[in-house]
Amino acid sequence: MEASAGLVAGSHNRNELVLIRGHEEPKPLKALNGQVCEICGDEIGLTVDGDLFVACNECGFPVCRPCYEYERREGTQLCPQCKTRYKRLKGSPRVEGDEDEEDVDDIEHEFKMEEEQSKKQQQPLLNKHITEAMLYGKMSYGRGPEDEENNTQFPPIITSSLSRPVSGEFPITNASNHGDFSSTLHKRIHPYPMSEPGSARWDEKKEGGWKERMEEWKSKQNLLGGDPDEVDPEIALMDEARQPLSRKVAIASSKINPYRMVIVLRLVVLAFFLRYRILHPVEDAIGLWLTSIICEIWFAISWILDQFPKWFPIDRETYLDRLSLRYEREGEPSMLSPVDIFVSTVDPLKEPPLVTANTVLSILAVDYPVDKVSCYVSDDGASMLTFESLSETAEFARKWVPFCKKFNIEPRAPEMYFSQKVDYLKDKVQPTFVKDRRVMKREYEEFKVRINALVAKAMKVPTEGWIMQDGTPWPGNNTRDHPGMIQVFLGHSGGHDTEGNELPRLVYVSREKRPGFQHHKKAGAMNALIRVSAVLTNAPFMLNLDCDHYINNSKAVRESMCFLMDPQIGKRVCFVQFPQRFDGIDRHDRYANRNTVFFDINMKGLDGIQGPVYVGTGCVFRRQALYGYNPPKGPKRPKMVTCDCCPCFGRRKKLKYSKSGANESTAVDGGVLDEDKELLMSQMNFEKRFGQSAAFVTSTLMEEGGVPPSSSPEALLKEAIHVISCGYEDKSDWGLEIGWIYGSITEDILTGFKMHCRGWRSIYCMPKLAAFKGSAPINLSDRLNQVLRWALGSVEIFFSRHSPVLYGYKSGHLKWLERFAYVNTTIYPFTSLALLAYCTLPAVCLLTDKFIMPTISTFASLFFIALFISIFATGILELRWSGVSIEEWWRNEQFWVIGGISAHLFAVIQGLLKVLGGIDTNFTVTSKATDDEEFGELYAFKWTTLLIPPTTVLIINIIGVVAGISDAINNGYQSWGPLFGKLFFSFWVILHLYPFLKGLMGRQNRTPTIVVIWSVLLASIFSLLWVRIDPFVIKTMGPDTRLCGINC
Repeated sequence: MEASAGLVAGSHNRNELVLIRGHEEPKPLKALNGQVCEICGDEIGLTVDGDLFVACNECGFPVCRPCYEYERREGTQLCPQCKTRYKRLKGSPRVEGDEDEEDVDDIEHEFKMEEEQSKKQQQPLLNKHITEAMLYGKMSYGRGPEDEENNTQFPPIITSSLSRPVSGEFPITNASNHGDFSSTLHKRIHPYPMSEPGSARWDEKKEGGWKERMEEWKSKQNLLGGDPDEVDPEIALMDEARQPLSRKVAIASSKINPYRMVIVLRLVVLAFFLRYRILHPVEDAIGLWLTSIICEIWFAISWILDQFPKWFPIDRETYLDRLSLRYEREGEPSMLSPVDIFVSTVDPLKEPPLVTANTVLSILAVDYPVDKVSCYVSDDGASMLTFESLSETAEFARKWVPFCKKFNIEPRAPEMYFSQKVDYLKDKVQPTFVKDRRVMKREYEEFKVRINALVAKAMKVPTEGWIMQDGTPWPGNNTRDHPGMIQVFLGHSGGHDTEGNELPRLVYVSREKRPGFQHHKKAGAMNALIRVSAVLTNAPFMLNLDCDHYINNSKAVRESMCFLMDPQIGKRVCFVQFPQRFDGIDRHDRYANRNTVFFDINMKGLDGIQGPVYVGTGCVFRRQALYGYNPPKGPKRPKMVTCDCCPCFGRRKKLKYSKSGANESTAVDGGVLDEDKELLMSQMNFEKRFGQSAAFVTSTLMEEGGVPPSSSPEALLKEAIHVISCGYEDKSDWGLEIGWIYGSITEDILTGFKMHCRGWRSIYCMPKLAAFKGSAPINLSDRLNQVLRWALGSVEIFFSRHSPVLYGYKSGHLKWLERFAYVNTTIYPFTSLALLAYCTLPAVCLLTDKFIMPTISTFASLFFIALFISIFATGILELRWSGVSIEEWWRNEQFWVIGGISAHLFAVIQGLLKVLGGIDTNFTVTSKATDDEEFGELYAFKWTTLLIPPTTVLIINIIGVVAGISDAINNGYQSWGPLFGKLFFSFWVILHLYPFLKGLMGRQNRTPTIVVIWSVLLASIFSLLWVRIDPFVIKTMGPDTRLCGINC
């Protein structure tokens, strides 16, 4: 894909394609080579069955039979790539360590000609066609007349009746012209890696002869009698590169075992507490008692769902040096996997272009091979402001990226880097750094002025619509009715910095929108990015970021590759989730914006089960997992069988070479043939599953990614416009089984849940330097609206067909504790009903002089004491192993109450209205703009209906406290005892709502809120006491006539 190709706008359904500005000639791509042995350089050869010889069934590392047999006989018997022990293959002599077989000569009885002949007679010619179709990727999608002569060698069954001619298809020629291309087109089915000149792991050994290489291998095994102290450092590096790229770090048993014991103890105490509460009703306040019992049972269920998924918390460590040793050998091209990075934005007025520009700049300067990185910016609002800002960003990146890499600065978002209040000269030794930094800061300030000028210009929309610099009307003037648009700003051609180095790709994408089509908001935009990136670059991994989440750690992508490219665990990992960290939050984090309890406790616990949930940003995906594929199945263990004699108890059953065994083998082969038929039939449904695009469907079969070299940039751009058309997803599985899942405004939870149900696992990566940082709404109203959106999405999932309560039992891949966590993410908004009632009970008890519990005995009071002790002990031990501070834990508890009786309550109401009445709610983008004054937004008051319930609860509890104290003063000493329980209950509510009251009052001339609270309380109490004493009224001494009567 070329840079400076111009803006391409068009609609596939309307057969329109407009190219604004010119186009450059395509850059020639070098051809690929064939399959050769990575040790000796000879051809791999074929087996006796005519298939390609495969030495290692685990990773498919290309090794010829002589090297394979030599390694088994003289070497370590391990695969050089994955370190798996070589298994004995057909026709190879047995060596020490092979599995036990029958006491017959293996070479003589290896090839059973009669059985092999019968197998070959049962296999039809269809198998050959299946193999050729998978290897060559020949699909009949509107083929031209020049290919008709070659169509006979491919099965006609692959041609689907749903296919139609689509422009921009990939011209795939016969094997004589592109014999090497076929082996890379479908690497999901053909697993052997290609070997390009200078890119193989063992290229440095190909100059020597066979004898020298074998002697080197022997010396590695200390078989030549060499001095063991004289170790080749190159060999040591190779051994280090073969080590795991990451490891689990278990929590110390001294921390986790007491934590688990207290959890069990708390569960037992809770059971006794609820039993006592149920068996001892309050006769004179049965309504209050019943309400409290229902609330407490619900709280207990909610606690169990939240607590037990934290039973197996773990930490992880990554080894970036091993990653470089394995995939970045000196003097060779990098073998790290390509990554497509997605940035989504909608409204440039709520999501300022300068914020998006900083995110894009941090991506372009990431510490990763530039030819492996592509950045796609989705503008779902089709704003010319975003387009022009991205154009300015691309120009500034030519200066910013070399500056970052030359001086290795962190973070690589210029706004955050220049605003750091640290010693920027620390660890800097280059003499030119100060001068270059001063120049770059000035360049950035000029860049900010240009962006601000664009924003000011966009405030007033012209009546005739926006006009581009070349006089062309902006295609997105009507944001609800416009064609799809693609602009490649940076790329292989024209994408160079000021020092002549290549820059990563930068692509602007705005999908087509037309009236009458359902566009599915952010989830639909992300799915459009999946398809357009698959056509243009097709990286096997994708990182998605919100427009305000910049890369804070330039090695973040490498951190994720330590898991995704690990030969042991990588193939079963669907995504690597990073914690969210934020800038611009007040020191005390009044509204728990950092959410550290969730990211540092809950997510660590899930990582020890099946992996963390997807939280919407800061996540690196495996593309194949988003396509709805299941994870690869590991080798099954042989079943343990027993016989009548005790000594052979638990031994594995040996294979019997008999006639019945031959029949069983035939049956097995017949089953494999049926699977091949099913696979071939599934090819017919590719269009129905992925949509009608030849280029995209072909890319889904390329597990290792890449774009066919025969495709021209013009054809790719035309196909990219096609896959972002508004009707492309019709009658396909997009949003149902593929990509981001539709059905909720919190598409992240739903998407991760579907992957885990298929059997994938996820990884939680917490590097010491935060990988990504974003901005959070520190204003109370904005924060509540954000929580409302999350809670509403959870309610929608609960009532959908993907509800974790009911979905996913058939496959059996979702672990039970993982299901507990997903159930908790969908039912937590319903806790607001119990929480609202429980927060109102103290005021009702104080005003009515009733209580939710009867008078308790000394023995019964032990249950309450034990429950409170277990609650505090659980929290303290949780903080101990997680490292979360007690202040962060307390802020989380406070906002749990504040959000529970406001945003969560409204989410339940809106969710029920949507499900029962079909009343939909609008998605509101959280504002990312910040006040000029530091933390100015924190004190701004923005009225919203979400503030009504907590304000009401706060006022009635304050009134209840005043009334209760006044009543106790009025009735005498004996009424103070029962009052303490009610006051404690009410103060618990007021204390949790204290940050809310602080947000309501704003600055109030900086008067401390606690002073105002106590002033109101004391003023009310003294006022009532004054009325009660009434010192200015003369009281007469004598009998009370109201009690004694007139004749007393």
